[in-house]
Amino acid sequence: MPPDAEGIAEQVFVALADPSRRAILATLASQGPATATDLAERLPITRQAIAKHLALLSEAGLVTAQPGERRRVRYRLRSAPMRVAQQFLAALARDWDGSLDALQEHLNR
Repeated sequence: MPPDAEGIAEQVFVALADPSRRAILATLASQGPATATDLAERLPITRQAIAKHLALLSEAGLVTAQPGERRRVRYRLRSAPMRVAQQFLAALARDWDGSLDALQEHLNR
């Protein structure tokens, strides 16, 4: 895992805590890159709220802004931070599984 995996994972978890941000990510995942205006047309969220959510998602590294034609910025998903968060959770699960296995062994004795 990267040296600051815990920090990256924390940013991802904060970003995923909000249902509107999860909806934005799901829309980008299913329908591809989109502008804030496109997303506002597809979701029951104002364009201003979408812009704020996209800023946080961008800070977490989950989306990247790509300048397009006529100064329109399209947002695209980035999976790398999500993979870091998954690795962080997998490491916690391994540690937890080890503790549970030790407890099970102790109880079986």
